Amino acid sequence: MKGVEEVWSSVARTRGGEVALPDLKPLVLSVHNEVTTSPVNLSALKSSLVKLLQYLSGEGRTNANCRATDLFFCSDDLENVWSEQDLPEDFHAVLAMMGEALHDTVTSPEVARNVACLPEQLLERAERLKT
Repeated sequence: MKGVEEVWSSVARTRGGEVALPDLKPLVLSVHNEVTTSPVNLSALKSSLVKLLQYLSGEGRTNANCRATDLFFCSDDLENVWSEQDLPEDFHAVLAMMGEALHDTVTSPEVARNVACLPEQLLERAERLKT
């Protein structure tokens, strides 16, 4: 099983001449750290999710950033870590959706939109999370 740094290195590589921006890593790792803390502080997790999704909805909306985030959250090496946490279903849903079609945000936005995985759609869900 790969550790968090190994997974990050494997998902944040150059894609189509574009690399994930340096601002992305601390945002992704903040969500990961919050979701793997026991017990999970739902307010802190929500805040981390909102910050990450705000970034991906705005200045961080690049193909490389959206792909890296998607691949990080659907990584077999990490998904079982957060999926085993005792989180409310709506938190699980947002995390799972971040690893579904977020990667289509820039190249195929209609696909991401149709399955509610655009960053702004996920942000809206994250902002409604009850803590």
